[in-house]
This record gives sequence, C-alpha cells and structure tokens, in this order.
Amino acid sequence: MKFLLYNVRYGAGIGRRFHLPFPGSGYLKQSGQMLDQITAFIHAQQPDIVGLVEVDGGSFRSSRQNQAEYIASALGHYHTYKSKYGDRSWVRFMPVANRQMNAFLTRDAIKEQRFLYFDHGVKRLVIQLELEEVTLFLVHLSIKFRHRQHQLCELYSLVKDLKKPYIIAGDFNVFWGDPEIELFLAATGLKSANADKYATYPSWSPKMELDFILHSPGIVIRDFQMPPVTFSDHLPLICDLEISS
Repeated sequence: MKFLLYNVRYGAGIGRRFHLPFPGSGYLKQSGQMLDQITAFIHAQQPDIVGLVEVDGGSFRSSRQNQAEYIASALGHYHTYKSKYGDRSWVRFMPVANRQMNAFLTRDAIKEQRFLYFDHGVKRLVIQLELEEVTLFLVHLSIKFRHRQHQLCELYSLVKDLKKPYIIAGDFNVFWGDPEIELFLAATGLKSANADKYATYPSWSPKMELDFILHSPGIVIRDFQMPPVTFSDHLPLICDLEISS
C-alpha cells in the first residue's frame, strides 16, 4: 500500500512574489496552474491513499473548484474532506478561509469516516478514516505550542485503545523540534516513517521536520521517499507500507 502525505498550500505556490504586493497576498491569487502541476505529480506516484493538508474547497482563488474533488477525479479515487475549523469558529465566517480544508483520497472504498474537532486551537479538524485493514487519522496541528500540546493529549485519547493498525499523518507544526512529540510517541508506541528525520519545510531549503507519517507497530515501512518538488512550501512524504499479519 502506498501512502502519500502532502501539505499543498491551497495550490498557492511559492516564489519571491508570493508576499507581493503585501504579506501573504499569494494566498489570494488564482491556483489553477499550480493545482494542475500538483495533480500531475500525485497521479504519477500512483498512491493508494493520499492525505492532503491545506486544500481549497471552492473559493474564488480556485475558481470555485473543490481541489480535493479535482485531484480525486484525476486519480479515480474516493474522497472525503472537511473544514479545518470548528462549526462555531469565527474563521467559518471569513471569505476564502471558510473554504480551507483537509482531505483523504483513497483507491479503496471508505468503510467509515468521522470528523472530530479538538477542544483547543483554531485548526482543530481530525479526520478518522476506516479502511479494511487500517485506521487513518489526518491532522493539522496548531501553530501555538500550548494548543499543540493539548491537541496531542486529545490524539492520545483517540488512539490509546485501538486494536487495529493505525496511522496518524499530517502537518504537526512542531517548530520546537522532536522534544515536542517525544512523550506522545512514547505513550502511543508510534514510529515515524521518516526514520532518518529528514526536514520537510521549507521545500526549497528544508530546515524543519514539520510533516509526519506515524504508524503503529502493526505496520511495516518498506520504502520512504521525499521527492524534492517545490509546488508547495512543504515537501511531500511518500511511503510503501505493509500491514503485518
């Protein structure tokens, strides 16, 4: 089974002009051309499961096109997505931001899905996906250290009693490095597919490991890659995994 994780930055791209004419203005520019490049890249990898962080659910910058649906259609995959922000979040009332989502795309049919929200932080979504052999969780943790620690505690509560092999993947935003998640890994017994701890951000000159594919002991990683593509400010993570009997 091949799993691909990618924070695609809403197809906003990168470059010197991203913050012109004002900081962050790149988030408001049309994303169609970059989305096509991202889609072609993902299609070439032939993944069985794709976890997408920061996808546009159909704002004006994507010409009202839901990026998760667009990529899933190109792959011939099933898909599921949800806003990153809780139902009562003030962000839900902001143009563009209210279309910011995370998504799973899968080759096999989805048996069950759950959309959960952390109690702390602005970005609160947890997507839980049930496939035949594995349970998957997709997250985008808070940029605030204190909120991230609360969110990791809540994640532990979600998985501590699971018997089925599982994966937790996403952008963890651990700006302070490995010590932020050491206790979480010790408590859960999870291992990182990125065993050599390669940096994932920024894509043009990686210095920090922010993106993770964490797996339970019942999963064996046969291959791990991080193609050096710069369609986003994050590098994609790709692993071939096997569910042990």
